[in-house]
Amino acid sequence: MSREHLHRAYAILLALCLALAGALGLAGPAQAAPHTVVNGTQFTDISGNPVHAHGGGVVKVGAYYYWFGENRNADNTFRYVSAYRSTDLKNWEFRNHVLTEATDPELATANIERPKVMYNAATGKFVMWMHKENGIDYGEARAAVAVSDTVDGDYTWQGSFRPLGHMSRDITVFVDTDGTGYMVSAARENYDLHIYRLTSDYTGIAALVADPWHGGHREAPALFKRGGVYFMLTSGATGWNPNQQQYATATSLAGPWTAMTDVGDSTAYGSQTAYVLPVQGSSGTSYLYLGDRWGNSFGGTVNDSRYVWLPLNFPTATTLSMSWTPEVTVDTAAGTVSGVSATYQTLIARHSGKCADVTSQSQWRGAQIKQWDCNGGNNQKYWFKPVGGGYYQLVARHSSLCLRENASTVTQEDCAASVAAQQWSVTTTGSYVNVVSRASGECLDVSGASTANSAALITYSCNGGANQQWTRGS
Repeated sequence: MSREHLHRAYAILLALCLALAGALGLAGPAQAAPHTVVNGTQFTDISGNPVHAHGGGVVKVGAYYYWFGENRNADNTFRYVSAYRSTDLKNWEFRNHVLTEATDPELATANIERPKVMYNAATGKFVMWMHKENGIDYGEARAAVAVSDTVDGDYTWQGSFRPLGHMSRDITVFVDTDGTGYMVSAARENYDLHIYRLTSDYTGIAALVADPWHGGHREAPALFKRGGVYFMLTSGATGWNPNQQQYATATSLAGPWTAMTDVGDSTAYGSQTAYVLPVQGSSGTSYLYLGDRWGNSFGGTVNDSRYVWLPLNFPTATTLSMSWTPEVTVDTAAGTVSGVSATYQTLIARHSGKCADVTSQSQWRGAQIKQWDCNGGNNQKYWFKPVGGGYYQLVARHSSLCLRENASTVTQEDCAASVAAQQWSVTTTGSYVNVVSRASGECLDVSGASTANSAALITYSCNGGANQQWTRGS
C-alpha cells in the first residue's frame, strides 16, 4: 500500500474512532469559548427546560462546572437537589436529581435549602451540606450532610443536626488551600454567623472557629479567598425580599474580621447572594457573583426565581465592588468575566409628561406597558439594545424582559432578537423621537391621547400626534 493510501486509511480510522467515542459518550468536553449570559432571567438547560439550581453552589471537576441547587414542589417544600454541568457556564446539561424525597424518610416532607457540594481529596468523596427544616415551619434550624462517590451520582443521606448545639440556617462551604474544609451558617435566629472547621472527612463539625459579627443579623453567606485575603459576602435577613449586601475581609478565618461594608445597590440589583464562583483560566482568575432573584419576592414560588450573575471587581486587595450589567461575558478558558456596558433611558410622552412604565413593577411575562408619573423606578428605564439594521430591543431594567407589540397592547416578554414585534426603530422629529415597530410600521402611542396614569401604551398608525412623540431621558 502506498504512503498516501496509508495516510488516508489512518485518517478514516481516526474519524471512525472519534465518532464511536462520541456515540458512547467517551469523547471529552468541547473546548469552552466566550459566552454571554443574560441577567435577571430564568435560565434553561440545553434541552430547553428551566434550570432549578436555586440557592445553589458550584464545584469544578475536571473541565466541568457542576451546579447544584434547590428544585421545589409547588408549595415550596423540598422535591430535589438537582445537578447540572457545563464547561462554559452558559450551556447547562441536566445530570441528575442527586437528592430526592425518597432518599431518606427524613426528606419525605422537608425544606432543603442552599445545598453546597465540596470534594474531599483525601477520601475521594463528594460531600453536600445544606440547611434542613421539617417542611412545616422553621423551628428545626438544622444542618444536614449527604455524600457520594461521584459528583453527580445519588447522594447518601447522613442525617441532620444542630452544629455543636447551635441553630443553623443559611449555609455555605469552603475548602481552603491547605485542604481544610469549613462550613458557615446563620445561627441564633440569624443574628450570628458562625464559621466552623469541619472534620477531616468534611462530614462533621470539628470546632467553632469564629463568630465575628455577633448580633449582625446576616444570612446568605458566600465565602471565598483571593490572594491571601478571605472575603465573606452576605445579605441582611429580610426573608425573600432583596436587601443591601455587605462584605467583610480577614487574613485568617479565625479573624480579626473587618466590619461589614455595603456593596452593590440597596437591593443587590434585586437579588440575594447564593455563591461566589472563582473562574480560573489561562489569563488568571475572575470572581463571579451568583445571586437569586427569588420568585416569592414577586408573587411566585422558588421555582419561578431568576438568576443574577455579576462580575466582582477588586479596587484593592481588601475591597470589593459590584455593578449592574444586563449581560455577562464569561470565558472559562481564559478565566475572564466581564459586563456589557448599557445605558438605560426613560421614555417620556410629550403630551402628558408621563413615563412608559411596566405595570406595578411586574417581573412577569405579559405585564402591560402603560404611562405613569415619572418616578425614577427601574420599571421606567430601558436599554435600547442594538440588534442590527437600525433596530433595537427595549429591555426593561427591572425585569430584563423586552417590550413587544401585540394586536392591541404592548407588553414585556422574554427577549428574542429574531422577533420583529420586539424590534423598534427610533426616528427624530425636532426635539422628540418616534418609536416605530418593525413588525407593523406603527408608532408607540398612548391610547386615546390620554393624560391619565395607567393609560395603555399601544401601537397605532404614525400620525404626528404628541401622544406618539417621546423624550429619551436619563
